[in-house]
Amino acid sequence: MKYSLKLLLLLLVLFFFLPSALAQLKMGEVPQKVELKGKLGGRLDGSPWSSEELRGKVYVLFYVDPDKKDLNNETSEAILKEKFPGEKFQSVAIINMAATWLPNFAISSSLKEKQKRYPRTIYVRDYKKVLVKTWNLADNNSDVLAFDRQGKLIFRKDGKLTPAEISNLLELIRKNL
Repeated sequence: MKYSLKLLLLLLVLFFFLPSALAQLKMGEVPQKVELKGKLGGRLDGSPWSSEELRGKVYVLFYVDPDKKDLNNETSEAILKEKFPGEKFQSVAIINMAATWLPNFAISSSLKEKQKRYPRTIYVRDYKKVLVKTWNLADNNSDVLAFDRQGKLIFRKDGKLTPAEISNLLELIRKNL
């Protein structure tokens, strides 16, 4: 009886924790495919977005809780200041719409203003925390990830980047262009 109880507990632990452990983003690897479309989210114009797009250029992806939207402004400004060539570099901002009490229409309006400030950034909405669940990203935060031209993860930071981390990110971008 004791063995069957231990086995049952072990199976429960594996059932609940193994999928998230397997989904963990690993440095130097291409993450599991994620698609944001329809009720799950998508671009500001309503068209779908897929993580398979994170190839062919160096990408920096910001995954942001709207309540933390300004947390990594220094990082965004540092990237903008570098004027990386558009044919080799792209930024993506995915907004974790489910992480706030703010209404979707207010967030969408704010995103249109951000799009004017950062016209080369692709803005995407995640209505159901898909990247939190699939890639195990930090929820209710501002996460910054970078991918090389093959789509492999080369940088990740959950939360505010320090000046040294911003410098490191910029150097990684330059190195991988």
